[in-house]
This record gives sequence, structure tokens and C-alpha cells, in this order.
Amino acid sequence: MELPAQLRRGVESLLEKVPLPALKQAAKTLSERYRAELRDGRLHMGEEMAVKAYLATRLPATYAAVRASLEALTEARSDFRPASLLDIGAGPGTMLWAATDAWPELERAVLVEASAAVRKAGQSLAEGATAARTDWVAGDATIDLGGIEPADLVSAAYVLDEIVPASLPKLIDRLWRLTADTLIIVEPGKPAGWQRILAARRQLIGAGAHVLAPCPHAAPCPLTPPDWCHFARRVARSRLHRLVKEAEVPWEDEKFIYLAASRQPAPARPARVIAPPKGGSGKVVLKLCRPDGSAGEELFSKRDGDVFKAARRADWGDALG
Repeated sequence: MELPAQLRRGVESLLEKVPLPALKQAAKTLSERYRAELRDGRLHMGEEMAVKAYLATRLPATYAAVRASLEALTEARSDFRPASLLDIGAGPGTMLWAATDAWPELERAVLVEASAAVRKAGQSLAEGATAARTDWVAGDATIDLGGIEPADLVSAAYVLDEIVPASLPKLIDRLWRLTADTLIIVEPGKPAGWQRILAARRQLIGAGAHVLAPCPHAAPCPLTPPDWCHFARRVARSRLHRLVKEAEVPWEDEKFIYLAASRQPAPARPARVIAPPKGGSGKVVLKLCRPDGSAGEELFSKRDGDVFKAARRADWGDALG
């Protein structure tokens, strides 16, 4: 998956004259902060150079994860046509780009972001890129959501990992109160990210939400540590990306986990593939999360006819049906 062409050109323009050594150092610092999930009161992208490092090294991957999450949402709710978006912790507008790609008819978007440097970059990138009326709001996700109007689609992508754990239940409650129809949360695909998604899932179900994806059921998650639920998208690295990361491989796999929950009842959903398929001659083994609340590997062979054909085409993260 690649960035939309207009977004890619905008990023290239913002990075055109940035010295490579400075970008490398900023990218190293940013990566260390994200990996450590630091919550020291400082914004990961509080400075302009950190924002540029993010654009060079993280934006393609986070866009791929967000866009894939929205694809799963549209598959689960093909009738969903949001007119409004509220994105909390918007970064440089990643969700805006993904949402307008999924729903070009989106009419308005409110993007809440604490960092002035990120808002400046996001506004520059989005200028003239969408027909939606877009408002950028300076605000912290945990304290500055008063006065914000509800939206059809509310999102928080790669945000919960930056919040003090004790503040998460209150934030999830606020997000749900602002959700007129559907809420989507995306987190890094690590065990800690999965645990945050599980906690949000339990809280939302308790508040009356209907889970749309990735789970095909509302039962407790059938997976237990050290196993965890996550997905992956392969992302092409640009030349600058490879130079900044000193990477030889022209791609990387972004691992992520997401949750889509709605005020509308969830339609019946098929099983979802929750691990890379294992292939063989005339057979394929899929690890499935099933509508009955169970999970496990299942063998499909040519004797299964059309079901085998569907299983053979299925990839990690796909709904099997």
C-alpha cells in the first residue's frame, strides 16, 4: 500500500531541503520514543524536525494501517456513509486522507491535535486536497474535548499508546459520547496495543456499542497471552525513507490492531483470518476468529470445493466469506 499521489508529493515538498543527517537523528529519537511508549509530558512531535522525521519514516506505515482498518469497517458496514469526521490526535491528517479516500463524499472534518508543528504540516498537506470542510483544533485528547460536536465517524489512531493508562477509560467514554454512529481506534500491533484495544472493547460493549470489526462476535476475546491479535500491511519505502532508516530492504511490514464499534447493530460477520496463512499442495491452513467466539486453526483442502477456493485467496486480516 502506498500514500495517495497528492499526499506523497506534498510530503516530498516539505522534506525537499531538509539535511539528511538532521533527519536521521530526528528519526532515531522519534523511533526510540515510540518504541518505549514514553509518557513524560512531552509531545513526540512537538518540534518541526520531529514532524519531518515522522513524515519521512512513519506516515506511509500509519496511513496503510489506518486505510486497512477503514477497509474492514466498510466491508462490515457497506451502508455506512459518514458525512462528518472527528479525529482525535490527528497528527498530520493521516485519518483525513484515509477517510476521504474511502468516502470522497465526506462533508466536514474536525481534527484535534495538540502539536502546533504537526497542525501546521497537516494543514499544508491537506490544502486543496479534499472537498470536505476541514477545521484544525488545538487540543489535548484527555482534557480539551469540551465543546466539540459529535460526528458520524470518530477516530483515534495511534493515540491510546501516548495516554497515561489511568486516563484511558475516561477518554474512551468521551470518544463514545462524541460518536453519532461509528468509532474506530487503531493501535500499534504489539501485545500492549492489543491489551488497550481489549480494554476499550470491553468498555464500549458495556456502554451498548456493537463491534463491527475485526471481531466477528461480541464474546470475550478467545486469544490468551503470549498470543495476541494483530494484523500487518506491507509498505513500500521511498528512497528517502531507506536513506533515513539506513535500510536495505525496499519495504517494511506495519503491524497494527484496530477496533470498529457502532451504535448501529452489527450485521452477521464471517470468520476473520488472524494470522498469516499456511499453504501446501492442495491445502491451506487458516487461523480463524469465528462468529461463535472461538478461535483456532482450520484446514481447507480441494475437497471443500468453493470454500477451499475462498480460503486459498484469503490473506491475513481478511474476512472469510
